[in-house]
Amino acid sequence: MANYNAFTDSELILLLKEDNDAAFREIYLRYDKLLYLYAYKKLRNKEEAKDVVQDVFTWLLNNRNEIHLKVSLSGYLYKAVLHKIFDIFKHKGIIKKYAESGEHYVELNSAETDYLIREKDIKALIEREIAAMPPKMREIYILKRKNYLSTKEIALQLGVSEHTVSTQLKRAMKHLRIKLGLVVYLLWIFKI
Repeated sequence: MANYNAFTDSELILLLKEDNDAAFREIYLRYDKLLYLYAYKKLRNKEEAKDVVQDVFTWLLNNRNEIHLKVSLSGYLYKAVLHKIFDIFKHKGIIKKYAESGEHYVELNSAETDYLIREKDIKALIEREIAAMPPKMREIYILKRKNYLSTKEIALQLGVSEHTVSTQLKRAMKHLRIKLGLVVYLLWIFKI
């Protein structure tokens, strides 16, 4: 009996295409826990994370003969999980506004391994929302996030209290969360 954990991902995919169940089992064992942790980190829901990973592996098994990877197997699986996660968020309405704006881009065969949404599109959306902030809020926000000044430095520079700066920053963050939706906001904040 072959030692499947010694095979590379590329070799396992070739074997999977030949209906080799042991190859599928090895792919599953190799990536199941990692994909679950990845999904759970984004969803914060154990059952949804399990379902997403299960759906991806079910799809992989059912479509094994049509798979033509242009990226690594791990990249492909992570992107498939992320695609499913965005489907969940879209269904829940969290990124409904963003998705309807046409500012999204999904392509499973792209060379990028971990992104379904082009970073420049997210940045452009964020910049538009920053530009839409009231002038003082925008100024304080830019000094904090782009110029990396402390609350105290901003207060001294603008001649306002630190409390005013903190309040304006909280309002700016709330503004972005509301306007961008939670998912896009978190992607930007954590540079996912």
